[in-house]
Amino acid sequence: SSYILLLRISFIHPLATITITMRLSFAVSLAFLWSSAHAFAPLGVNHHKAPTTSTQLDATIAVIGASGLTAQECVYQALANGDNVVGLTRNPSNCVIPAGSGGDQAGKPFDNDKLTLLAGDVTNPDDVAKVFGDNEIDGVIIALGGKTSDVGDTMLRDGTNLIVQAMKDKGVKRLAVVTSIGAGDSENQAPFFFKVLMWTAMKKIFEDKNRQEQVVMAQGNDLEWCIVRPGGLTVDPPTGVINVIEGEAGSIARADVAQFCLDAVTVQDFPYLGKAPCISSVGGTSWVKDRSAKARGEAEAEA
Repeated sequence: SSYILLLRISFIHPLATITITMRLSFAVSLAFLWSSAHAFAPLGVNHHKAPTTSTQLDATIAVIGASGLTAQECVYQALANGDNVVGLTRNPSNCVIPAGSGGDQAGKPFDNDKLTLLAGDVTNPDDVAKVFGDNEIDGVIIALGGKTSDVGDTMLRDGTNLIVQAMKDKGVKRLAVVTSIGAGDSENQAPFFFKVLMWTAMKKIFEDKNRQEQVVMAQGNDLEWCIVRPGGLTVDPPTGVINVIEGEAGSIARADVAQFCLDAVTVQDFPYLGKAPCISSVGGTSWVKDRSAKARGEAEAEA
């Protein structure tokens, strides 16, 4: 007779921390746990390091959902690059220095004159208008999160729709939208364990993520957009290794996802505009941008 294992799993995702309970036969349980543990294991691929500076100097970046873990990284790194940041979040006090890039300052409030935090709801047109009202926005990063029980089943779609329309009205072109591996046509790039969550505990979240991506693709024809689909997210320090994955994706630090998003809205010839790349720090083709002074808009030093 088979043994029965009661398995309780806590899974951290950009939109929620989810706990699910499963009953599995002992043999199946071992195989399930082994495969999920190895789904994000390194594949022994040589990687290139991506640079850590923005191309456009003194840009103003809007970060939507600024108190989220990935969004905090976007805020932190943009400020470190010398950019101005306008952040929209329901709870500005929750926007703090991130664990990954922040080191021993992690968890402390931001103290930077170049950061403007606005309290608001991305599904409220008036709150969205405040982001663009008095600010010359150069690029927008949407990194929304939250439990569907708190924010509703269509927050991602509705909020992204308002942001896209506001960008068009103001002539803002660059947009990066963080969704997830498994969204849209990338379902087969997700590890099996993650697919199980997509089909069960995270079903509503992914339905909204898919609608969110459809908004960008259908209405963003006047924009220079990139939908960013990261693999398994960690809060580790940045590695600088950012790989575009064609097959099954592994893990990636939120700090590295943030760098990719910032590149998407600041690098003039960013190669993934109008695309929805899956990224991880394992396998794939590395994203390496031009680090020269010319690419950053600076005058080359004379010989």
